[in-house]
Amino acid sequence: MTAKTRRESNKKVEREKRYAQVMSILKGRIMTAKEVAIEMNLRGFAPTSERNFAAPRLTELVGRGLVEVVGKRKCQYSNKMVAMYKLV
Repeated sequence: MTAKTRRESNKKVEREKRYAQVMSILKGRIMTAKEVAIEMNLRGFAPTSERNFAAPRLTELVGRGLVEVVGKRKCQYSNKMVAMYKLV
């Protein structure tokens, strides 16, 4: 059942629009997925600052060679080590 709902949810995502939003936020900056998600929320791109609005798109953009992971640091929100992203 959860696989089906995940697929349905995944189909609803406007990927190209999200990619453009994420890349506009990263322009000239190095940020974590949570920081990108917070900025997405502040700009009205996402209804909340939940990390999952940004993280999957960042992973896909890394796979496309448009964004790269440039290191890790401790996240001020989760207190865990997380990746830092920047535009290529």
